[in-house]
Amino acid sequence: MGGHGRRDRWARAVVRALPPVLLAAGFVFGLTAPPAYFAAPFFTAAPLIAAPFAGLAVTVGTGVAGLVLAMILHVSQHNLSTSSFVMELITVAVVCLLAALINLVIRRGGRQLASVQHVAEAAQRAVLPVPPGRIGGFDIAAQYEAAEADAFIGGDLYAVQDSPHGVRMVLGDVRGKGLGAVEAVSVVIGAFREAAEQESTIEGVAARLERALAREGARRRALDAFEGFTTAVLVEIPHGGGVLRVVNRGHTEPLLLHHDGQVLVLSPGEHALPLGMGELGTWPDRAEETEYPPGAMLLLYTDGLSEARDPRGRFYDPVERLRGRVFEHPASLLSTLAQEVRDHTGGATTDDMALLAVRRPHSGAGALAPESLQEGLADAEQDLARGGGPEAASGDGHRG
Repeated sequence: MGGHGRRDRWARAVVRALPPVLLAAGFVFGLTAPPAYFAAPFFTAAPLIAAPFAGLAVTVGTGVAGLVLAMILHVSQHNLSTSSFVMELITVAVVCLLAALINLVIRRGGRQLASVQHVAEAAQRAVLPVPPGRIGGFDIAAQYEAAEADAFIGGDLYAVQDSPHGVRMVLGDVRGKGLGAVEAVSVVIGAFREAAEQESTIEGVAARLERALAREGARRRALDAFEGFTTAVLVEIPHGGGVLRVVNRGHTEPLLLHHDGQVLVLSPGEHALPLGMGELGTWPDRAEETEYPPGAMLLLYTDGLSEARDPRGRFYDPVERLRGRVFEHPASLLSTLAQEVRDHTGGATTDDMALLAVRRPHSGAGALAPESLQEGLADAEQDLARGGGPEAASGDGHRG
């Protein structure tokens, strides 16, 4: 946990300790103060402080303890027949009942909030599901870090899909916040799922996303503002795994982490407008190819990572932070980045952060296309039927 989480835990511990401390302080005050001074403020404050942070039994118990201590003080001082004794007990009892009522209201609101959070979490899983740990022979990890505490979903998005044309993925950041951004996320991911299966090129996938946002923007224009401006980077890893094809639509450049600690920034040769801004100008998308060696790890991220600032205003620089470091699995890379950002900002992040990492294993060249695998098995069976044996079927045996 970052410094912000530690401060929260410390603050909660102090608040929970206050009610018994106040009861003890009130009792000591009542024993030592002159008769004209009363300890009722201590005994009434204790249940009021317990009400928001403790259960109903603890809240009522704290109030009852205050009543008992007040009676003990008056008995020890022989004040049972005075009006001050009656008024103090009535005051403590009324405040105790008020604290119990506050506790019930807060608990009801907490249950409602928990229900809303459960619905929000279910919505995120439906709109932004976590991809499997292995897709098409590649190790995959994704992580979403919301800027607001207890938030589950926002305007950042990612998706990975194995297709007949290779493993395809998209990571993006929708302009704006709130439900409008969530709607745009749903449109982009839905269009990507369909286009990834049907389009023969990653450029075609990008064009489909552009058209989907344009259609939704036209449909919503008469109703309300649609958050259709989306920066995105699309990546295709053809079956065979030795190359990356990247289309960058105004998004932060991906990073390629080599197994020896080198970090390569995949900067586009020509910067393009984000998705949803086609009305300002159109030009054909052009995928840029980069070698994807075994053991290398591709990192896609939103600006919640690169624009995270420390208390002195300095940005977190993922290139400098990752240079010279080696991670065995994408999940360890993402968990390290998330923790370092929390430490860098002191827990005070101001933007959501989506992370997606893909690793090509050392042991193989990635995934074989299902069609290629079936063809290879068919050829091997034919070679075996002709009596060639296993060596002939593999094509690299040595004959005597």
